[in-house]
Amino acid sequence: MADKLDVKTSLDVYRAPRDAFRVLDVPDLQYLMIDGHGDPNTSAAFADAVAALYPVAYKLKFASKQQLGRDYVVPPLEGLWWADDPAAFTTARDTSRWSWTLLLLVPDWLDAGRVAAAVEQAGARNRPARLDDVRFEALSEGRCVQTLHVGSFDDEADVLARMHTEFLPEHGLRLRGTHHEIYLSDFRRTAPDRRRTILRQPVTG
Repeated sequence: MADKLDVKTSLDVYRAPRDAFRVLDVPDLQYLMIDGHGDPNTSAAFADAVAALYPVAYKLKFASKQQLGRDYVVPPLEGLWWADDPAAFTTARDTSRWSWTLLLLVPDWLDAGRVAAAVEQAGARNRPARLDDVRFEALSEGRCVQTLHVGSFDDEADVLARMHTEFLPEHGLRLRGTHHEIYLSDFRRTAPDRRRTILRQPVTG
């Protein structure tokens, strides 16, 4: 049995400087995905999405270990976030207007067949309400800017404003695609002021 893989330490795209912005090229990666809309703090759809993703992710992990001899730490939860008005993330910070896709990375040695089997196994007992909404897709982000934010989610607005209005223009970059967050801390168990979140933005230029 090989050592257990942890993408937070083994993949460069899970590294980001605190209080600084990094430009990097993100390779195509594959994920479990599920969509929703509304305030993540109060939306039942958000809680149900999380409750659907993790059983599938753990079934995949166990199958990989038992059938392929390759063990890994279930990767951190991630989210794509967008709104019709980008100010909903910065100056307005109106969470009710947010749309989102929650993500869990799937290692590249696992394929659609194994994901389908994991989904079926996850529904065998206590079937999650949104299990049928889980899908398996690749995400292509390419050139991105990212930073590590330590603190509450509500304090992200100033960081994103600096990224959008200062760093990107100064480096000849423009917004492209969807705002991406990677939750290195389990926000269900971590105090708001200690949460570690990678903030990523695809760019062009």
